[in-house]
Amino acid sequence: MSIRHDFPKATVQRRTKATTKVAPTSFLIAFLIALTACQPVEAHLTATSPVTGTAATRTATTPEATSTPDVASKIGVKEDALKGLQIQVWHPWFGVEANLFQSQVDDFNKTNSWGIQIQAASQLNYNELLQNVGTSLLSSNNPQLAVGLPEYALYWNSPDGSVVDLTSYVNDPRYGLSDGVVKDIPSVFWKQDEAGSERLGIPAERSARFLVYNESWARELGFHAAPVTAEEFRQQACAAHATMLKDKPKTNDAMGGWLVDTQTTTALSWMSAFGGGVSNGNGYRFLTPNNVDAFIFLKQLYNDQCAWTISDPTGTYDAFATRKALFSTASLEELTDQARAFGAANNADEWTVLTYPGFDQSGLTIYGSSYIMLRSSPEKQLAAWLFMRWMLSPENQAKWVEALGLFPLRASSLDMLKDYGNSHPQWKTAVGLLPNAQTQPQAASWHKVQIMLSDGFAYMFRTGLDNLPAFASNQPAAVLSQMDTLTRELTK
Repeated sequence: MSIRHDFPKATVQRRTKATTKVAPTSFLIAFLIALTACQPVEAHLTATSPVTGTAATRTATTPEATSTPDVASKIGVKEDALKGLQIQVWHPWFGVEANLFQSQVDDFNKTNSWGIQIQAASQLNYNELLQNVGTSLLSSNNPQLAVGLPEYALYWNSPDGSVVDLTSYVNDPRYGLSDGVVKDIPSVFWKQDEAGSERLGIPAERSARFLVYNESWARELGFHAAPVTAEEFRQQACAAHATMLKDKPKTNDAMGGWLVDTQTTTALSWMSAFGGGVSNGNGYRFLTPNNVDAFIFLKQLYNDQCAWTISDPTGTYDAFATRKALFSTASLEELTDQARAFGAANNADEWTVLTYPGFDQSGLTIYGSSYIMLRSSPEKQLAAWLFMRWMLSPENQAKWVEALGLFPLRASSLDMLKDYGNSHPQWKTAVGLLPNAQTQPQAASWHKVQIMLSDGFAYMFRTGLDNLPAFASNQPAAVLSQMDTLTRELTK
């Protein structure tokens, strides 16, 4: 079984969405068996194009020595003590992300006025990072800074408080972030690292998975506006499927509607669109009326052949680009790959991104990594903070966007990204949908529970299981009930 975290990018291992019949074993039992055999695998961003463009070649800006030079710091570290400090940063990236990050580390090392030296070390993927940092905390060889998912901070922080609360650094009158800077960061990004009264990180990357929608084909089908409700989505998906039954080839008779995607944030976004979710106080609850409504809608869509699965997920881009699906799903950084697929197919259709429609609202789930400071000396902690703060500069954020296609973490970066937005219209539309977004559950156990949610969601679209007993059925309520049972086991 491939464990992956629902995090960008296209090369993240996706589970095969086959429609073949399977033996009547329950999702719960199958997941428990598979979980014992899981090994860490890649789960990371991997841009497919080299770092090019304006931001990639933009002259590095010298980091500001202080936020307010004439104001005393409350952190209690003299600036002279920062000179020459070496800070270890562990991150999950390789390839383009790792190269871009290293180039920014090099810029900081050359230009910061304190003489701080950052040493970046790739752990190759998120699972390895989670395990390696956890192991390092048992010794004295841990890094001072890690780039990990927000739930990792909660996991590493329990029970020994190994993660630093950044509140005092954010609010420091000399080295902190001004009110203007904090307001410049979208609140849905900023709140993701809050844990009660503590701040256990600041954003490093943020992305989301969107519905992608072929506007040109929809107009030919008689629809001149994108669907804003689940019923409108069903009508358009079923109309696209109906066209497949009218042509001669029989191989496409199950295609045409929504190409099913079973990644965690897709499931969360559909639940949210129907007024549901999985958080319940400090725990989880899956079997709720709203979640049942969401899963019934999707299951019925699939049973009516207005949604379909693909046996080879590497063909997802091509399927959407060649009108085999009116709707598909793509993460923010996959939009460039999808655009390339349209080019390769010589298809000039207009297409865009959408949030997930429900009865009377829409859903969209944000996710991404954060800078997480681990306990060390006061001097090294301040040095790590100054690097974190520098990485949030609008200039650095513009580089991330142009290289990787993610959300800019600073609204002020958009002024530097006008050309990028004009040449990447789907990305520009996606940025405008941020007000509809929500975060994933904020719990240490989420790194395990999210895998279970994705597997359970995929199980619902398997064939031949509808009429089995409840413990093995893939009917919506049965699947959600199994999720509740398994979650209790995972969070003991």
